[in-house]
Amino acid sequence: MTSIAELLVDPVEASAMKALGHTDAAVLVPLFTDAAGDWNVAFTERNRDLRKHAGEISFPGGRRDPGETLLDTALREAEEEVGLPRMEVEIVGALAPVGTFVTGYRVYPFVAVINAGFDWRPQRTEVANVIELSLKDLRRGRRLRPLLGKGLPVPTITFQVDGHLIWGATARMVDQLLRRVAPIL
Repeated sequence: MTSIAELLVDPVEASAMKALGHTDAAVLVPLFTDAAGDWNVAFTERNRDLRKHAGEISFPGGRRDPGETLLDTALREAEEEVGLPRMEVEIVGALAPVGTFVTGYRVYPFVAVINAGFDWRPQRTEVANVIELSLKDLRRGRRLRPLLGKGLPVPTITFQVDGHLIWGATARMVDQLLRRVAPIL
């Protein structure tokens, strides 16, 4: 049987990959299986009163601090944003980095397996909620829809599940994840 780790990029190799952007950032993609054995993923919903990315759905993460590895950044940010301690995280792989068009970030996603039923502790100044969605529902909610870019509609990959809209760099990461793990869904 294929393991999820076999379907992902090696974290060291992913850290050496290049992408568009000039500022390094990293996110943690926390996966867990539910009682039925189906894979789920946790996202953050950002507070609506933030100056940047207000109300958007993303993975826990942020800009790399000096002296940190990209993996260290993802683990630190997950602990700060949602209370997920690094000792409760098993890194199983990574995804290729994704560049952001507007902010110029080069985002490195690291995929982790965590225990189901984690007691999320969102950092209230930044994170409104933690949203858990099944990978199967995300796959069913995939759409190519026009979003405005410079006033013009641009066909963009999005995911809509239970009223939650995932778009932008996070949607591109989800799309990459779903393509990679398709054999085990």
